[in-house]
Amino acid sequence: MIILNASDVRKALPMKETIETMKQAFAAFSDGRAEVPLRARLRVPPHDALSLFMPAFIQDVQGEALAVKVVSLFPHNTQIGLPLIHAVVLVLEADTGRPLALVEGGSLTAIRTGAASGAATDLLARPNSRVAAIFGAGVQGRTQLAAVCSVRPIQTAWVYDVNPQRANEFIAEMAGQGPVPADLRIAANPSQAVADADVVCTATTTTAPVFEDADLKSGVHINGVGAYTPEMQEIPAETVARARVVVDSVSAAQAEAGDLIRAIQLGKITPDHIHAEIGEIVLGRKPGRASPTQVTFFKSVGIAVQDAAAARLALHNAQILGLGQQVSF
Repeated sequence: MIILNASDVRKALPMKETIETMKQAFAAFSDGRAEVPLRARLRVPPHDALSLFMPAFIQDVQGEALAVKVVSLFPHNTQIGLPLIHAVVLVLEADTGRPLALVEGGSLTAIRTGAASGAATDLLARPNSRVAAIFGAGVQGRTQLAAVCSVRPIQTAWVYDVNPQRANEFIAEMAGQGPVPADLRIAANPSQAVADADVVCTATTTTAPVFEDADLKSGVHINGVGAYTPEMQEIPAETVARARVVVDSVSAAQAEAGDLIRAIQLGKITPDHIHAEIGEIVLGRKPGRASPTQVTFFKSVGIAVQDAAAARLALHNAQILGLGQQVSF
């Protein structure tokens, strides 16, 4: 068995390659070539925490993949200097069930989630998109920006976080790295962040919208990845109502996507407002953007095919690059 730590995972999952892998994983999911039960949720009440168990089997153009991810979200970790999220992915040999690898899941989750938004941006955002806005200056905000800049010629990106120090650290680390432009700016408020944005990414843990619908630019594309429970919300219900909504999984979104559930509760939309799964657009079964002025919204709660496909890619590249630690098992 091979063990890949966080550094190994970052080297083994280059963003552009991971974006293409996510497209194929989503296509397989929407085409019925994957077995993905809704993730099991285990509450940990004394710590206001949650552990999620996400198994998946997938058949796509790269072959088969079998894996299970365990991800834990402990909100009080930040008070003791630990990450909010800890995760691990167990990769199994698809035709025998033999354990192959143990992969650090926090980095994998951040990269594959960013790559999913990269895939959606590539399929839905206007080709001439030049300005991005990032809400949430955490690890996920970083991979969101890297992914968007990998598929669109972003020249300027605005960063908004309720903690200005985090936004400053984000800019110091990300400006000019790879496809990310040097022109990164701290937004004084949400309105400034989205005023000129062609692509907006939200990666927060809020329960209230992070911007006002009226502040959005015509033709904007939005990636919402932070609201992964029915109680959470990042995107205004008014925005959801006027947007072409694309999701990773209809069943998962209906059960977990607070942005959509809240809009339904407010009577702004009905459950059939969802236009398509992103895999259907990859397959050419549903159209993407209809016009340059249309608002498009990709809502992702994360599905296990992403983890299985990303872990398979990480293991493949790690073997080529000589990464990881081999252990007897």
